[in-house]
Amino acid sequence: MIISTYALPEGVDLRLAALEDAEALAAAVRENREHLSPWEPRWPESYFTAEGQAARLRDRLAQYEEGRLVPWLMVREGRVVGAVTLSGIVRGPFCSASLGYWVAAGHLGRGLASAAVRHVCEAAGEALGLHRVEASTVVRNVRSQRVLEKCGFDRIGTAPRYLHIDGRWQDSHLFQRVLHDEPPVM
Repeated sequence: MIISTYALPEGVDLRLAALEDAEALAAAVRENREHLSPWEPRWPESYFTAEGQAARLRDRLAQYEEGRLVPWLMVREGRVVGAVTLSGIVRGPFCSASLGYWVAAGHLGRGLASAAVRHVCEAAGEALGLHRVEASTVVRNVRSQRVLEKCGFDRIGTAPRYLHIDGRWQDSHLFQRVLHDEPPVM
């Protein structure tokens, strides 16, 4: 599976994550801990360390090699300013994946999330041959909902107590984007 590097606004590159990114990724999640906490699970302290990120990257890169996940990072001048992941990649008649993303607090409102989501959807349809991409947002995450809508996602419902986020089960809006209607490769 070959995924290219994409140029995003503000000199940011969207590229495949590498094990060598562990230190920069740990710095980014530590720096953005408070900013991201309302939208993420409560991570163990090890998540915020280079060792914890290296372990997570090893797992994600193994899943990438198996064709089950694609981990991208948004990088500017060697600093991680966000991430996008296609996970739960399923082939066959479903031909789908789940999308997750975040942008560092200091880079919000600059079009990075929208540009990254557009590129990832393009790669999902063209390079990976997926039919659709799904995403969910905590109900009160209006900013993320706007990104998805700008990128061609349709809201398809609301799931009560869908994910354990910020220490409690929270309702989420569900979205999908159909990428094409070609038959799946079986």
